[in-house]
Amino acid sequence: MASSTPLLFSVFTLFSLLLLASSSKDNTPLTITIPLTSTFTKNPSTEPLLFLQHLANASLSRAHHLKHGKTSPLRQISLFPHSYGGHSISLSFGTPPQKLSFIVDTGSHVVWAPCTTHYKCTNCSFSDADPKKVPIFNPELSSSDKILGCRDSKCVSVFSPDVHLGCPRCNGNSKNCSHACPRYSLPYAIGESSGYFRSENLNFPGQTIHNFLVGCTTSSVGEVTSAALAGFGRTMFSLPMQMGVKKFAYCLNSHDYDDTRNSSKLNLDYSDSETKGLSYAPFLKNPPDSPFYYYLGVEDITIGNKFLGIPSKYLAPGSDGSGGVVIDSGFWVGYMSGPVFKLATNELKRQMSKYRRSLEAETQCGVTPCYNFTGHKSIKIPDLIYHFTGGATMVVPGNNYFGVEPEISSACFFIITDGSNTLDATPEASIILGNSQHVDFYVEFDLKNERLGFRQQTC
Repeated sequence: MASSTPLLFSVFTLFSLLLLASSSKDNTPLTITIPLTSTFTKNPSTEPLLFLQHLANASLSRAHHLKHGKTSPLRQISLFPHSYGGHSISLSFGTPPQKLSFIVDTGSHVVWAPCTTHYKCTNCSFSDADPKKVPIFNPELSSSDKILGCRDSKCVSVFSPDVHLGCPRCNGNSKNCSHACPRYSLPYAIGESSGYFRSENLNFPGQTIHNFLVGCTTSSVGEVTSAALAGFGRTMFSLPMQMGVKKFAYCLNSHDYDDTRNSSKLNLDYSDSETKGLSYAPFLKNPPDSPFYYYLGVEDITIGNKFLGIPSKYLAPGSDGSGGVVIDSGFWVGYMSGPVFKLATNELKRQMSKYRRSLEAETQCGVTPCYNFTGHKSIKIPDLIYHFTGGATMVVPGNNYFGVEPEISSACFFIITDGSNTLDATPEASIILGNSQHVDFYVEFDLKNERLGFRQQTC
């Protein structure tokens, strides 16, 4: 975001579980570390409150996808922040390698990139839809590219055991079929991408992952960005699962929604060693209709020193996908379903009653409550504390879950809701921990031991 709007928080995403693609074993490092950058190419508005409104609306749209979506030993990668709240890494696919920027999203389960010179992006928001300015992967320039066929086991797994019924001229008894796996259509944030799956080489220094499943997106509608997407979700086709890493971790360092070049690191770790100094929260078993989100065991939440007393039906996922607490790096702020939101905001209003409410800010940015701190030399926003199963606590400081705009002496509670109040009627995660809440936290997704590790630190 432009320097005129220094909001105090950032972004990230969730991860997957099961099958792996084959990789070369020669000189395989135990850990891969990749630079991580923030992700929006443009600030959609120079007005602070309007920009807050955009972030809230985009995150709410993503919440609806969550609600209805059925869908050395260490290598380090630079992770770059962007103005809309996302983070990206650079990855190289193909032979010879073609390098593209990929959004890191733990709430998505596959890897895809804008593909071919015919790529089209319709009604793309906050991105330049001109294909000449969008980084494109061209499979025709790669000698290792292979289109995924109807009979490929990955095609069957991505769609259904009966996927061959949708393949022209492929009968049920045929073991070989030259036709492509059916076209995919994948939701992301406020849009959707469609294209075909391919098998490619993913290249790192000293390591090549062969037969990596990657989506070749030929058209997008309503995307928040036309950048490529790296799904880190909890299924067999996410980037960490295809690579076979045992854990991955990042530390987000930007409280501002801008395109700073100050990158952090994304670690992809093949080792069994335990990271020192972390607290751990268990991942819960996924509901059948929500296989790729990371659900966390949470017993309750406190604001300041006051327990909210959240009913258990909102904290544990039901078999229909209702309820539960999800951590999602691609969700930019935070989310609470109606009943949980009411408990949290009532307590927040009580503890911050000495500050004047700003109805003007609430109207403009569409979130509540907002406060005007004019005349106060200092302000105190209570901590938001998650109490995890097993005893670990995550203390989220106030400026990680409030959007603070010092220039106009205002701050807004940046956890949104859609106002739903009937859990059974609207299956959804009840609470989403968005990436802004994890700025200045080292966060580790321990896939082998099915747990989230974290510690607060300056990133």
